[in-house]
Amino acid sequence: MRNKIKYYTSDKTPYDIAAYRVSKIRKFYLHLFFFALGLAIYISRTYIGAPFNFEPLRFINLTVLSIWAFIIAIKAIKLFSRELFFGKNWENKKMEEFMGQEKTTKWE
Repeated sequence: MRNKIKYYTSDKTPYDIAAYRVSKIRKFYLHLFFFALGLAIYISRTYIGAPFNFEPLRFINLTVLSIWAFIIAIKAIKLFSRELFFGKNWENKKMEEFMGQEKTTKWE
């Protein structure tokens, strides 16, 4: 298993960091696709009455889907929160804020 800290050190090129990030996003979307497939099977089995009663699909129920949705939500927060809360726009705003404070502060 790859260590996240290892890919954000200064000896990695921006290409390596971007490739790592793209692979994480790809895995997240693949996981989301399988969740949607499981949800479709659950809905079709429960509400439409489709005969999905063979072994692996028999265990898809509301509890499993709830836990699965919680895990996907945690993964989404870990993957996308850094860009939402501490992205480039946030950095630029903070830099302008601190630069504005430096201009207004008088050092006598």
